[in-house]
Amino acid sequence: MKTIYQGKTKNVLEDNGRCYLQFKDDMTGTDGVFDTGGNQVAGSIEGAGKECLKVTKYFFEKINEAGINTHYISSDLDNNLMEVKRASVFGKGLEVITRFKAVGSFYRRYGLYVEEGADLPEYTEITLKDDGRDDPLITKEGLVTLGILKAEEYDTIVEMNRKIANIVKDLLKEKGLDLYDIKFEYGRLEGSDEIVLIDEVSGGNMRAYKDGVYVKPLDVSKYLGI
Repeated sequence: MKTIYQGKTKNVLEDNGRCYLQFKDDMTGTDGVFDTGGNQVAGSIEGAGKECLKVTKYFFEKINEAGINTHYISSDLDNNLMEVKRASVFGKGLEVITRFKAVGSFYRRYGLYVEEGADLPEYTEITLKDDGRDDPLITKEGLVTLGILKAEEYDTIVEMNRKIANIVKDLLKEKGLDLYDIKFEYGRLEGSDEIVLIDEVSGGNMRAYKDGVYVKPLDVSKYLGI
């Protein structure tokens, strides 16, 4: 297989015209401390890539079953590979976050107006993937002005994000977990304007809690029974 892109936690590979994501054991963080929201590689944990792929496979298959467009085709757990449809990102990449609780950066920004842990009504926001600028928040108007998204594409992505977030939330609830927030990425399928969910859907995308206690990203699969 030919490596066509090397990322912090995943590589993009090509083989006989097919495209694959290779999940690595590398974990992001800061100063050697693991943090799924980090912008640098903090180290590696043996088996981390397979854990992320197991959870990603589980959720992508459920999302596909719900009739929502994704780039997922299949996965090979033995080799940490996920076959995907080719897609291009918007701009240099966006992260779309749906929040059910006021925690994390939302609370740090708006703590003057909300109590930590307060319920939120599927509040959805978008950040730019820009490590050098700490992934800044951007408005709909900003995305349209910069030519990253069309107004109708923004509306489509926000609606998709809420639907997918609720699918994940309900599946976790069945396993006794509460979803506080989750982030996804989107792209256009190659050769079309179709918007699809891309990248991964793992413990590293979300804040999940069990009886008020944070569930570590690599432990999510245990609760899913996979």
